[in-house]
Amino acid sequence: MRSDNDNWLSNAREGMSRRQFLAAASSTRVTLAGFAIASNPVAGEVITTATTGLNAADGTVMVNGFPVPTYTARPAGDGRYPIILVIPEVWGMHEHIKDMTRRFAQAGYLAATFEPYAREGGTKQLPEQAQVMKVANSVPDAQVMADLDAVLAAAKQLPSARHDRVGVTGFCRGGMYTLLYSAQNPEVKAAVPWYGTIKPAITPGIRTFGPLDVAGKINAAVLGLYGGADQGIRVADVKEMEQALAKAGKTAEFVIYPDAPHAFNADYRASYRPEAAKDAWVRCVAWFDKYLQA
Repeated sequence: MRSDNDNWLSNAREGMSRRQFLAAASSTRVTLAGFAIASNPVAGEVITTATTGLNAADGTVMVNGFPVPTYTARPAGDGRYPIILVIPEVWGMHEHIKDMTRRFAQAGYLAATFEPYAREGGTKQLPEQAQVMKVANSVPDAQVMADLDAVLAAAKQLPSARHDRVGVTGFCRGGMYTLLYSAQNPEVKAAVPWYGTIKPAITPGIRTFGPLDVAGKINAAVLGLYGGADQGIRVADVKEMEQALAKAGKTAEFVIYPDAPHAFNADYRASYRPEAAKDAWVRCVAWFDKYLQA
């Protein structure tokens, strides 16, 4: 079985063009402040979503006496909006994840994300990927699930929240958590994992099962978005997950972009593939619209 590390390290600089390299080396128009250092951000591709028309703010939720940092964005106008939980990569709640949260808000959702690695001091400031993985791999899945419960509970308290319309999405490690949380929380009606590990390493005290093991417990409609050139997640594993959900009678669709590597939606990294990312985003929003906006 491949380790979680393969998902992150194998695609770190894949496909970096001369233009991207030069942009990373000397950009005067785009700042990389707020991005994870070890992710090798590339300034020339960064997408920035404005807060115009949104209410966006940092905050905290208390989980077992610890203040977990959060970020919430929603349309500024009157109304009630479905909730989407946005689960970060191993880089944590850095600028890209906040930007994705704003994108969902611009699409008409109350979106909320959080810092899964706050108790460990965070990961975005760490300079080496090995350091990042050491922290991320030390966090029990149960802790992340409890954090998600708290973030969702806080979102529900907002007057603009539609309590009965809950979706979840996540990227890479967050994609795996998307599937695990959808199996744990029956309130989740729609889930969109982006290149989330299907067969993660099992570690006593950290992780006792993976998404494939709990496929039958997922009640949410699942849209999986994966790269066919991902060196850390086999296409065969993705198809096995899709088949397991179908066998269990679940609503699921998995899209594989043949030439896309891992993290193809990460516009701040060399792995970014604009065509795949744009198509996946359209599919993602349409999926949530179908199952959450009715």
